[in-house]
Amino acid sequence: MHIPRDDHDDYGDDIIKKRQSYFESFTDGKLNHVGKYSIDPDKLKGNIEHFIGVAQVPIGIAGPLVIDGEHAKGEFVVPLATTEGTLVASYNRGMKLLNMSGGVKATVVDDAMQRAPVFIFSDARGARDFVTWVNQNISKIREEAESTSSIAKLTYIDHFLSNKFAFLRFNYLTGDAAGQNMVGRATFAACGWILDNYEGIENFYLESNFATDKKASQINIMRTRGKRVTAEATIKREHLLQIMRVEPKQIDYHGRVAGVGSFLSGVNNTGLHSPNGITAMFIATGQDVANVAESSAAIMYSELTDDGDLYVSITIPSLIVATYGGGTGMGTQRECLELIDCYGKNKVYKFAEIVAAVALAGEISLASAISSSDWVSSHEQYGRNR
Repeated sequence: MHIPRDDHDDYGDDIIKKRQSYFESFTDGKLNHVGKYSIDPDKLKGNIEHFIGVAQVPIGIAGPLVIDGEHAKGEFVVPLATTEGTLVASYNRGMKLLNMSGGVKATVVDDAMQRAPVFIFSDARGARDFVTWVNQNISKIREEAESTSSIAKLTYIDHFLSNKFAFLRFNYLTGDAAGQNMVGRATFAACGWILDNYEGIENFYLESNFATDKKASQINIMRTRGKRVTAEATIKREHLLQIMRVEPKQIDYHGRVAGVGSFLSGVNNTGLHSPNGITAMFIATGQDVANVAESSAAIMYSELTDDGDLYVSITIPSLIVATYGGGTGMGTQRECLELIDCYGKNKVYKFAEIVAAVALAGEISLASAISSSDWVSSHEQYGRNR
């Protein structure tokens, strides 16, 4: 027997109950919690198929966190969805420390979403000449791409040549949506025009794996995917001693040692755990959680000031977030976005600044714990080690 479906209304109560019963009988189990939810299943069309219920993830709050962004200004209490003990407490501690020194400055410095088709030729010269033609016809290609959307804006096309292949990396602005589907449609339209107007293309694929969708990659770190955002702060020495029981020079030295470890291991993040806070915010606010793969990249930097204080900065080069579309409009997800005034249009840069500021709070908290040897003891007291 196949999974029950209703071609006319696959989100109605009757068909949901039939699927729940099917799942219980197939697994010889019982849905005691999955089937209890407050959202309207009829509003889930386009978000999920074969709906039977929900996965409930606990949400805690941390803050307030003072943010001095260009879009996020003021104090924010942040929802974090997680099952990892000590995570919320750690981020809350970092926020308290940052607030004592004036909060966090946050800045979005770049914005791009990609689709990367590949065009195949008989030889390398054919691929090279094709790229020249693409550059000469960029205005028409942009017109074709943007005809599919009132939001997508094609900013530029990168090209990369290898063997007899021409890889084109289309870069777009996508408004308040994450935009992967949007740029897919736009690039498909542009490539259709290219195929109709250029001879010698032997084969073509809309996606070459060069956009690195839902994968960590060096090109995203260098060229941006989603939002490139930096959060920074200068923390007073006396505040570090008071709250974290650690000297600025201890954190700075550990950061340099950890930098060697990062290089040796080949990781995409020179910090400690920014994906922790990012993932918790993604789950709470209805982001595509698989985008943590790209959003996990981070460049952490610190230095001692002449006054003996600690300057810390984190750059997230490929933070993929949305405040409109996708899963952001559903029940608890929309509610969490609204609680930080980040739901809807013209809010995505604000949300990106908040995420980066939260990530910095988590970094300084864990860095302090490691440098002062409080890390294990805090897990013993509050977390999974107990």
